[in-house]
Amino acid sequence: MTQSIARHFFWIKYVEEVGTGTNKIIKWCTEWGLPEPDFEYTGTSLVVTFRKSKLTEEYLETLGLNNRQMKAIEFLKEHKRITSKKYADLFVITDRTARNDLRKLSNKKVIKRIGTSDKTAHYVLAEI
Repeated sequence: MTQSIARHFFWIKYVEEVGTGTNKIIKWCTEWGLPEPDFEYTGTSLVVTFRKSKLTEEYLETLGLNNRQMKAIEFLKEHKRITSKKYADLFVITDRTARNDLRKLSNKKVIKRIGTSDKTAHYVLAEI
């Protein structure tokens, strides 16, 4: 019955598509640098909860990050991943300094390391 009603709304152009809204919402949140929303079905309603990014400038300042680390967070928000080599190139610093900065961010649980060796490892935001 519900599918029939939805199909009729689609035919008269009252709705664009059926069943794609949640995927679009998730995609938009990701594109806008927000955490994916929480979807909860209560039995009678669908509740969608949107959250603001935890990584605000105010929060990051409380962690005592240096200017490079703050800029790296912004880079990660846009590009989703960074290597220690890319970090070193971006800020014109040694590989050792880059690894130390990234390790400190990882220890503060702002980013997480993916990969085992220094050559193949990259970093992503731990949470948004």
